Amino acid sequence: MVQATNLGFPRIGGQRETKKQVESYWAGKITEQALDEGAVKLRAENWKLQKAQGLSQIPSGDFSFYDHVLDHSVMFNVIPQRFRHLADGHERTFAIGRGIQKPATETQEKVDIEAQEMKKWFDTNYHYIVPEFENEQTFHLDAQVKTVQEFKEAKALGIHTRPVVLGPLTFLLLGKTAKNSPGLEVLTLLPKLLPVYEELFAKLAEAGADWIQVDEPCLALDLTPAVVEHYRSVYTRLTAAAPSIKFLIATYFGRIGDNVSFIKDSGVAGLHIDLVRSPEQLESVVANLNKTQVLSLGLIDGRNIWKTNLANALKIAKTAVEALGSERIFVAPSCSLLHTPVTLRFEKRLASKNPELFDWLAYSEEKCKEVHIIAQALNHGVESVQAELADNARSIEARRTSSHTTNSAVRERLEAIVPDQLRRRSAFPERQAKQHEAHPLPAFPTTTIGSFPQTKEIRLARSKFTKGEIDAAAYNDFIKQEIAYCVKEQEKLNLDVLVHGEAERNDMVAYFGERLEGYIFSENGWIASYGSRCVRPPIIFGDVHRVNPMTITETVYAQSLTSKFMKGMLTGPVTCLQWSFVRDDIPRSVVCTQLAFAIRDEVVDLEKAGIVHIQVDEPAIREGLPLRAVDFDFYLQWAVDAFLLSTTGVQDTTVIHTHMCYSDFQDIFQAIRRMDADVLTIENSKSDMRILGAFSTHGYNAEIGPGVFDIHSPRVPSTSEMKERADAMLKYIPRRNLWINPDCGLKTRGWKEVRESLTNMVAVAEALRAST
Repeated sequence: MVQATNLGFPRIGGQRETKKQVESYWAGKITEQALDEGAVKLRAENWKLQKAQGLSQIPSGDFSFYDHVLDHSVMFNVIPQRFRHLADGHERTFAIGRGIQKPATETQEKVDIEAQEMKKWFDTNYHYIVPEFENEQTFHLDAQVKTVQEFKEAKALGIHTRPVVLGPLTFLLLGKTAKNSPGLEVLTLLPKLLPVYEELFAKLAEAGADWIQVDEPCLALDLTPAVVEHYRSVYTRLTAAAPSIKFLIATYFGRIGDNVSFIKDSGVAGLHIDLVRSPEQLESVVANLNKTQVLSLGLIDGRNIWKTNLANALKIAKTAVEALGSERIFVAPSCSLLHTPVTLRFEKRLASKNPELFDWLAYSEEKCKEVHIIAQALNHGVESVQAELADNARSIEARRTSSHTTNSAVRERLEAIVPDQLRRRSAFPERQAKQHEAHPLPAFPTTTIGSFPQTKEIRLARSKFTKGEIDAAAYNDFIKQEIAYCVKEQEKLNLDVLVHGEAERNDMVAYFGERLEGYIFSENGWIASYGSRCVRPPIIFGDVHRVNPMTITETVYAQSLTSKFMKGMLTGPVTCLQWSFVRDDIPRSVVCTQLAFAIRDEVVDLEKAGIVHIQVDEPAIREGLPLRAVDFDFYLQWAVDAFLLSTTGVQDTTVIHTHMCYSDFQDIFQAIRRMDADVLTIENSKSDMRILGAFSTHGYNAEIGPGVFDIHSPRVPSTSEMKERADAMLKYIPRRNLWINPDCGLKTRGWKEVRESLTNMVAVAEALRAST
């Protein structure tokens, strides 16, 4: 019989219960016990929900308060020296993810520890905490053994789950060496790490587990033959050490390619592949399985919110069943449903106001049901689920033929693009000279990335406006007051290039989507981003275009309040694409170009309004890079073209800024140069300056502002700490090109820590000027 399975379920809760509980714990409003009790309740609800949808293999161990990679680091004792004096438990785990800062007391010395680095989880907008490995690294299981505990929790409820564990090779390959361990090759730690995995699997077997899902997403990357050989030897060893366990190796986000060669003789019982991203890989993978291995078919898109075309999915599944037999087939989402909202049951407003589009959607709960329908059709014939298949076919056809998804004027504009629309009027050196003459700034100019604290007062006013409790005039007056306050605070801090603070913006992508045609918004379509932070991606369902200006009123008003330069703040087309749920009926490159024209129109209007510094953020451009190098060029061509299309309609004297974060820039350096921004700001503070090495090695001549402090941590860095970073930057960047700024926007921080951090940051710039 074909089994209906799942790889992972959202851990935030249908009403973001996890976020609320974690932040209450941080604020001291609930105890550690209450936090744990809330998690037990939510996990039980998740398991029961999946069982109710007809799944026969349900994951456990996929829950996390902060990040699943961080959980594995803690579980295996991968805890850097600077955190080891902290007591075991939630405080230390959260400190690793967020950093920790406590003033000295009569009984305790001051605590001030930086968080570990955070990076994007492959090509998603989820962030993981990077493991740090040391030369004398030792591994052992912690006392809690989270994965075993959660398996037993589910078992006590009468639900036999499939524990999920991050595989040893992916765990090592995603990590980095600590500052005190230069030259360490992480894979040399395998002999120390594998006995701990063997111990973990033995404990799971003792608890009653029969299948274990071992996630190895790095198998979708370009790997050397030596690394593939490590996979062979590692899994041959692990499967031999746990003969009662059946191991399912899970790959996702791309094709496994030649890396599949180790599977046949590895001893693993099964392999999961992503047939949404790479449906063409089915035949080659089937050919590389032995006569008993199970193939898990990732047929349901775990990263988007559209209903699956079940007829097409069934065709693929039937091909696999014909090749392997039904006993050797699992049906599943393409990846963990971590990247999809929990349930459509809470989308009451969308269902009532836009029933046509609502009918096209499927969140995690509904995707589990789709998995079950496919399995039922394969096991008992399509007639057993005829009503469900007919209803699905009706939805798919309604979406395909809807008049609301196409706009002829938008498509005609795309057809008329000419090369001049993709280049600035002059090369950067000439532009830089004109800009410095027309808009002089001091050496080491200071600025921020754009947003300032989204206070509870701002959130309350926005909520009242949304609910109709205050009218537009009252809300706009409130926003003007917030802008004025933000401008005044920046002037007090003596920043050089100001921003209006974005009080009116709920999210850097959603704000623009609300003002563009072709977007629609959910009420509860939340997904995890990092830590307790959740985002609610807007939904691109049709051709995108701008109807009216989107930011002019607020930006011009802010400029009227100060004699200093005010930056116009926009989100770039690639980031708008990456951080939305995107229509899947036309190429992503086409959607991105539509977005680029909308942003271009706004850039031109900002310049006409007298704004001479305009920032078009692209923090997601590296995130969107395909996992395989052979696919890089095609993506980078259309992605950079979209950025250029959005920014090149201005005069030479207008300064175009962009911002990027969490990027391994080495992979896209030539593309960054081709973007031809005048000022580039980047995340850098937790990257040990390795990012700047790429800029020095490859040559980057434009102005650049590597972040001098981490905004994702609540700790306030000292002036000396930031000055040390800035001094190190000058080894790579000419003095005339260096800007001083934070890593990212300040919306998640409080005003007190923002003032203190920016005061220290401005002091760094003043010290650098004094030393010239």
